[in-house]
Amino acid sequence: MAEESNKLTDHRDIGRELDLFSFHEIAPGAPFWHPKGMIIFRELEKIAREINDRDGYQEISTPILVKKEVFEQSGHWQNYRDNMFYFDNPRDDNEHLVIKPMNCPESTYAYNAKVRSYRDLPLRLAEIGRLHRNELSGTLGGLFRVRQITMDDAHIYCSPEQIEEEVVKIVKTVANFYSLFGFETTYVLATRPEKYQGDSAEWEKGEKILADALKTAGIKYSVAKGEGAFYGPKIEMHLQDSQGRDWQLGTVQLDIAMLPALFDIKYTNENGERKTPAVVHRAVFGSFERFLGMLLEHTGGNLPLWLSPVQVAIANITDDQHDYAKDILEKLKSVGIRAELYDQNDTIGKKIREAELQKVPYIIVIGEKEVESDTISIRKRGGATERERLRSEGEQNTEHSNANVGSTEARRPNVADLGQMKIDEFIDRLKKEIADKQ
Repeated sequence: MAEESNKLTDHRDIGRELDLFSFHEIAPGAPFWHPKGMIIFRELEKIAREINDRDGYQEISTPILVKKEVFEQSGHWQNYRDNMFYFDNPRDDNEHLVIKPMNCPESTYAYNAKVRSYRDLPLRLAEIGRLHRNELSGTLGGLFRVRQITMDDAHIYCSPEQIEEEVVKIVKTVANFYSLFGFETTYVLATRPEKYQGDSAEWEKGEKILADALKTAGIKYSVAKGEGAFYGPKIEMHLQDSQGRDWQLGTVQLDIAMLPALFDIKYTNENGERKTPAVVHRAVFGSFERFLGMLLEHTGGNLPLWLSPVQVAIANITDDQHDYAKDILEKLKSVGIRAELYDQNDTIGKKIREAELQKVPYIIVIGEKEVESDTISIRKRGGATERERLRSEGEQNTEHSNANVGSTEARRPNVADLGQMKIDEFIDRLKKEIADKQ
């Protein structure tokens, strides 16, 4: 079973083995995030906000529960109702409420909260929010298709002349971000569907703007005819899962006929005239849930250091090194490194094996030599399995033999061994790797 767990490819199995999340019948299509899973989730939120700050986005937050009339105005009630959760207020027969399936209409209320000038544009409003969509129960599948969604949404209000430049920036941002993880991304330009709102000439103009933006960004793309949103054409970023199935993640949508046309959004131009801005919808991750599921399958659970729930495991060979190992643990934690001490009553081989199964990027092994020299021995994830190491040295399995070889357990052949170093030197290394998002 242990050998098989190293070969898991389905994100649901990986999530279970690494204790990241679980699903339960009481909440179909909604994951229960465990402590380690929430660490990853928070790190993704953190980098989403870093991207937004860097690119000039301002964060807002809008209500989850809104009146039905908002979505009647946007057209979602007519075009998307089957995918929405809605109900009548049991205390008010005249109030019909929707648990929002998207943030788009509500962002206009933040935009319209004050008079806007051309000097305010482009105005980039970002929201990391919870959405709920009534997906059919038979289509739900792990993190890839859920009913409760966390979306890194944004809406860019700009002049018509600024559209292409904004789209180019977004596409480059997405491409650079996905490259952090080695994703092989395909780009799709989705055009006007059979049922659409707005003028066909405006649609053709919008499709050309998106196509030109992709070319300017140097992105190869295919065209999906008739797959655009009902209110505008879009660029979709696609990845394949471990079974070769295609999934959409990020998106850039040019709004032809919803927010600009239906929500009375205006700005004053250089001549003092009231004009309607263009609106670009943008999501880098798409949904956090699908993005994380894809990342788990892409990496097999071997997440980069900055995302790993436990970044360093510390394993002492005998109880004699426990106090020293605990001091190392506290030093790592004091500088924000997520570390755990493996001080259970097991052989050093079993401790290392457990850390490997949990996909911990770095393992510190502490024996007598490390205590005497005030150093640590470090191995990096990616070396041979414990079974392979033991076979290479003649099956040394007893606690006595482990004690005799001391911390050289971390330096067997075919192991990613970093040798001995001072804890401060190791901390500097970790900080750089985390900062560089290696």
